[in-house]
Amino acid sequence: MKRIVVFLILMNVFLVKGQELTVPQLSQYLSDNPFLMSPSFAGIGNFVKVRMNGLTQWVGVKDAPDTQSLSADVRLGNRSGIGMVLYNDSNGETKQRGGKVSFAHHLTIDKYEDHYFSFALSFNLNQIRFDIENFDPDSKKDPAIVNDRSSSNPNFDVGTLYRRGGFYLSLNVSNILDKDFEKFNPVFEPDKLRNYNVYSGYKFRKNRRTDFEIEPSVFFQYFENDGRSITDINTKFKWFDFLDYYYAGITYRFLNDQLGSPLYIAPIIGLKKGDFYFGYSYQAVMTEILGYSSGTHVITLGIDLFQGISNCTCTY
Repeated sequence: MKRIVVFLILMNVFLVKGQELTVPQLSQYLSDNPFLMSPSFAGIGNFVKVRMNGLTQWVGVKDAPDTQSLSADVRLGNRSGIGMVLYNDSNGETKQRGGKVSFAHHLTIDKYEDHYFSFALSFNLNQIRFDIENFDPDSKKDPAIVNDRSSSNPNFDVGTLYRRGGFYLSLNVSNILDKDFEKFNPVFEPDKLRNYNVYSGYKFRKNRRTDFEIEPSVFFQYFENDGRSITDINTKFKWFDFLDYYYAGITYRFLNDQLGSPLYIAPIIGLKKGDFYFGYSYQAVMTEILGYSSGTHVITLGIDLFQGISNCTCTY
């Protein structure tokens, strides 16, 4: 009975993270990794930017979601960028894995005011698989359960990014095409996985020589199929030491129809030392699952390779 209660909580409260054929968006985009959330950030920076993310949700709950991802992006020419993301996500016997390749182009509106516009396109290929190897033997007596089932689905994402000074605004649409899930029950499986997200914030810094920065930001995501939507409210504090930096912050996530009842509150910390990067976030779960789980851990490791300065400030 206890397992059934936990399962219902997971399905009804946290379905925002399940079977979306995409990388679960938690706080990893705050760990110096906005490209993981939007392809329009590809190529902004002076390095080949490689980031690895490990995400273990709801520690203490058996078969809880566990996700690993690897992302990298790099400038292409002076005004463009390319990137890729690979991910593996497991939720009990449901396995998702996939990848995407992105191209972004950056336009200069006014270089003297750091005023830019970017747009991007991604091609995705995702696979979902139901593994019956570990099912209860009695369940295999059901004639409908005869083998593992999987389906691969290609799709596309589009994104835009507007920047002016310390302000940025990114608009993105993921999984533009309806999915083909003929191998599963078409009555219960949604064929529309389009989701829309907005990511915006401002970097307050007195001048370029100031060694302290405050960055409030907001992330909003809407799922077309069932009307779910979530919002993250974030605040990040960053201290600079020449080319190195350290940061700390906090994020507050809630369902938009439950403003006063957060899904989680997550402190975040991280640093960049030389070419190496480390980020960590602990998400304190604030829902009914709190009685079964000690929280969620997100770790980001990264390295910057092969510095190359562009002739266009649009990729700085």
